[in-house]
Amino acid sequence: MSSLQIGRRTLLAGTAGLATAAPFRRLRAAEVGPVRIGILNDENGPYAASSGSGSVLAARMAIADFGPTVLGRPIEIVHGDTLNKPDVASAIARRWFDEMDVDMITDLPVTPIAAAVQQVAVQKGRSVIITAAAVTEFTSKACAPTSIHWADDTHALTTGVVRPIVQHGGKSWFFITVDMAFGTALEKESAAIIEAGGGKFLGSARFPLGATDFSSMILQAQNSGADVIGLAAVGGELVNLIKQANEFGITHGGKQTLAGFLIYLTDIHALGLDVANSFILPSSFYWDQNDQARAWSKRFFAEQKAIPTRSQATIYSVTTHFLKSMAHAGTRDPLAVNKAMRALPAEYHGNPTTIRADGRALYNVSLYKVKSKAESKMPWDYYQLQGTMPASEAFQAMTPSCAS
Repeated sequence: MSSLQIGRRTLLAGTAGLATAAPFRRLRAAEVGPVRIGILNDENGPYAASSGSGSVLAARMAIADFGPTVLGRPIEIVHGDTLNKPDVASAIARRWFDEMDVDMITDLPVTPIAAAVQQVAVQKGRSVIITAAAVTEFTSKACAPTSIHWADDTHALTTGVVRPIVQHGGKSWFFITVDMAFGTALEKESAAIIEAGGGKFLGSARFPLGATDFSSMILQAQNSGADVIGLAAVGGELVNLIKQANEFGITHGGKQTLAGFLIYLTDIHALGLDVANSFILPSSFYWDQNDQARAWSKRFFAEQKAIPTRSQATIYSVTTHFLKSMAHAGTRDPLAVNKAMRALPAEYHGNPTTIRADGRALYNVSLYKVKSKAESKMPWDYYQLQGTMPASEAFQAMTPSCAS
């Protein structure tokens, strides 16, 4: 297990022999200890570029802007590598809550990781803010008073992509879908939107996590004659799908449109505009969306040497809002802090944001098309705005049982 940095100190985050701290020890830590924010993500694997060290930097930038203390206590960051394993993630979360008195854990790429950590946080009555994993269940079936979902969820992703494409003539769809909860949720929700808009869902081809050869599925999609090929995948599988679709001549603005749901700017950067141009995607953050986002992204780039992803930009806003809400509440008590987070407006790089009673962060979601090389005017100038969907349309209605 890699070490976890806490300020200038280093603690080992082992996954074995974890013990619950005594109540007296937890009380003393709450009384005199620092406020700690935990960044838990993939530090060295397929999601490291979209979150990883960039998420830690974003949190540090938030603390630098907020100030080094809250409620008279210093603010510290801990960070750890999930190794993309739910059992590792939940073990780290338990250690952080029990032995290090961590106040809030955030980031959490991939649904099984986020679900495992959310369960631990709920058991411990601690705060968790999920900014990467996307399934809507985090604020429906799994809603909790100390849990917030500040990611573009599957409902926002599908609504933000499928509805405008159907409205503009992309009536028939074929899907290539990863066979896991995230992918099947995207496919199911997309099919409902397609049919509600008068379109046709022509079918799908599913693949297991870790697949590398998509040629037969791409041929199925081509032969379906669908106006749009939806890629319900993420990470390395999605990148490989786009590469192979390009080899089959699907991209570059041909007869069939290629659309995805959860892809990061770093993925487009790795693919290159020759391969990714004309790809359609949604996102609630893009570095060039306004002056405020550009200024912050310039600061981020100066240290990271990469433009921030949507997930990394969200970490900055989440950290800022958590600290402001703790100061407003006047206490570290998780329920009080979460109540304040839901009551106060949040700052999301110029995208107005509020948090609903069920923990769903509400903001506008935009639709983008990847530019061609000729259209791109500078490094990282990759997205062309196609339209913006207001928060009131992007996110699903609140589950009645989660209303309080």
